[in-house]
Amino acid sequence: MTWVDQLVAMLEWPLMQRALLAAVLVGAAAPVVGTFLVQRKLSLMGDGIGHVALTGVALGWLVGNWAHLTPDDTLAVPGAVVAAIVGSVVIELVRERGRTSGDLALAIMFYGGIAGGVLLIKVAGGTNANLMSYLFGSISTVSTGDLGWTVALAALVLLAGFGLRTALFSVSYDEEFATASGLPVRVLNMLIATIAALTVTVAMRVVGLLLVSALMIVPVAIAQIFSRSFHRTMVVASAIGVAVSVVGLSITYWQDYPPGATIVVLAILVYAVAATLRPFLRRPPAHEDPHPDVPDDVLLASTARD
Repeated sequence: MTWVDQLVAMLEWPLMQRALLAAVLVGAAAPVVGTFLVQRKLSLMGDGIGHVALTGVALGWLVGNWAHLTPDDTLAVPGAVVAAIVGSVVIELVRERGRTSGDLALAIMFYGGIAGGVLLIKVAGGTNANLMSYLFGSISTVSTGDLGWTVALAALVLLAGFGLRTALFSVSYDEEFATASGLPVRVLNMLIATIAALTVTVAMRVVGLLLVSALMIVPVAIAQIFSRSFHRTMVVASAIGVAVSVVGLSITYWQDYPPGATIVVLAILVYAVAATLRPFLRRPPAHEDPHPDVPDDVLLASTARD
């Protein structure tokens, strides 16, 4: 059988069709949110939300058992969505009020979320295999119901990320100037936190809750090497996310590797190559605007304040 025949066989397999569609959606959506998080210097926020989402997964298992639902994880995704949104909003409120550092808030979310999730899954009658599938991804078990959730949540993330990118970028770049300009800063901050939470739950089945932050951030880091504007960075990062997700998943079709880890390692390898080639890439002329997406009055206001 030639490689073409093998490729056709892969694309004709219903399980791989669902998995590839999920990989494309997650690869496209995750870097869009990651672009805002990188701009806000909250690259590790996805990790904190992911740990909290595990508690939501476990609560979904527990409620599913009490309601005698089949399968037991029917409510896992809705539970993860609710827990992730609550966790992301708490992180944003703590950051906004300034009562403790963002790093400390993330650390608390890390430990409390992971411990609560492990404990509750055990109480719900789950096994270590169930736990590992959510922590590190299990795209081979993506069901039609999981795919429906993935399509809906990814559509919301992409719609909010691209549709409101100007307002969300203004808040991420200069919150004080956004406030002075009359933008609803608190609402926009909460929106960024919410779409970050949705992204974590979207990527849960593909790369796992422990690796989701890498898929949100690494493609953005690669895109920043080649792109000079915020919008272009977002588009390029999304394309890179799709590419590494599809290629990584395809590799696992022929080799018995864990899909989530393969996708993340592939993304990191691409970043390493791009970073190595960076000194040889053409740099913009000295007169070129280094921030074409940022209005001049925003830059002037920021410079004056500094």
